[in-house]
Amino acid sequence: MGRTNPTYRDALRAIEERWADFRRALRRRDQPRFDRLFQYAREHADASGLLNHQNPLLPALVSIDLEQEARLDEHEERLEELEAAVAAVDDQEDAAL
Repeated sequence: MGRTNPTYRDALRAIEERWADFRRALRRRDQPRFDRLFQYAREHADASGLLNHQNPLLPALVSIDLEQEARLDEHEERLEELEAAVAAVDDQEDAAL
């Protein structure tokens, strides 16, 4: 027997299709960013499907937020590493003087 209800992945695909005109209207440089947002949503489709929310766009938005938070965390960690490296170089230069 087949499924009678569409899966979350089906719903997400339908949302992406409804936004296709919007995507086409975006500048070329923004189109890959738009695509990345839906990739983020697909990466959390298992959890979103378990939620079984009436509006599948809401779990997609939370999934996008989660991925962007992860990217922010990575950037903050990288920034701290770079700041530490610059501080170490400054300390070495001060010690050499």
